[in-house]
Amino acid sequence: MFGSVRTWSRRHEKLTVALRVAPLAALCALLALPYGSINPGGVAGYLGLSAVLLAPLVWRSRPVASFAAVSLVSFVQWLAGQQPLPANLAVLVALWAVAYRCSFRWALAAGLVAELGVFLALVNWATPTFGMFFSGSIFVVTIWLAGLYANTRRRYLEGLEERAERAERERDQQAMMAAAAERARIARELHDVVAHNVSVIVVQADGAGYALDSDIEEARLAVRNISKTGRAALAEMRRLVGVLRENEAAGTDYTPQPGLGQLEELVRDSAVPARLRVGGVPVELPEGQQLAVYRIVQEALTNALKHGGPDVRASVEIDYNSSDLVVRVTDDGRGAAAPSGTGGHGLIGMRERVGLYGGAVSAAPRKGGGYEVLARLPMAKEAA
Repeated sequence: MFGSVRTWSRRHEKLTVALRVAPLAALCALLALPYGSINPGGVAGYLGLSAVLLAPLVWRSRPVASFAAVSLVSFVQWLAGQQPLPANLAVLVALWAVAYRCSFRWALAAGLVAELGVFLALVNWATPTFGMFFSGSIFVVTIWLAGLYANTRRRYLEGLEERAERAERERDQQAMMAAAAERARIARELHDVVAHNVSVIVVQADGAGYALDSDIEEARLAVRNISKTGRAALAEMRRLVGVLRENEAAGTDYTPQPGLGQLEELVRDSAVPARLRVGGVPVELPEGQQLAVYRIVQEALTNALKHGGPDVRASVEIDYNSSDLVVRVTDDGRGAAAPSGTGGHGLIGMRERVGLYGGAVSAAPRKGGGYEVLARLPMAKEAA
């Protein structure tokens, strides 16, 4: 119940402040006539002083400042020799707020100030006796202890909430890890199925090629088997991709993946001013390898935008060598002076993509300033 009330007060902070001040303000308003008659400033002076005493209570986020302001006004009132007012109870309200929201050091200091206020009130406005001081002190200490108890309960519940949130995060992480492991296992199984179907397609295609001149029916049957097996392999491949995808919308996107033909558009539309240079004799590469090159350039330009600083410029170079495809993306940004990023997976993704084709990638600041991403991909035998 305590936690529910605290949660509600957080959501309705302004209403909570109003409810905290409203009872004391209503009491001051009801006693305006009797206290105004004995106040030097009359009813208007009484209401004005009451407003000044109650106003600091709205500083809910600054309890020490609120208590200090109320105590200071009360001390000035004592120096002026004015009688205590119902609004002076604001000292106790502010005392509870300090004990509830601040450390024990501040709570102890506020409690001692309140005790001093009780003593001063007895000295100036009554004949001080030990019994009267003890009675006033009991009232102050009760309010003070209530604030300390509420503070302890608040810290305890916040600790419970933090542990619950941490346990929930750990549970979600464990579930995600288990789901990822299961997806990987299913993907391996589907990969074996797809590989088998592709092997069957190759064998059937070879058989159809041999039987094309000698046995038309046999070749036609092989082509039918190729079509049937290819459809099955395509269906399994779609399942494989669906298993590996996470947190994506349902449905299949049949839009062709980008490749080397879209590099010029990528560089032109990049948020970082960049230029593209292609060297060597271009070779038609497999779509998967083209996609890998495209993603490497895309990620390198994104990193230049994030960490290169203002006015950074980039250069993209694609070189077709006799056996390797070299991808180099450089920028003139902050380089080694750039703040290290956290939580990114760009370089890991580059390494995974290049590793599929037996290549290597490096990313590091350049000696002359800026940053460089260098990837080498052996060109597939079919392309070479």
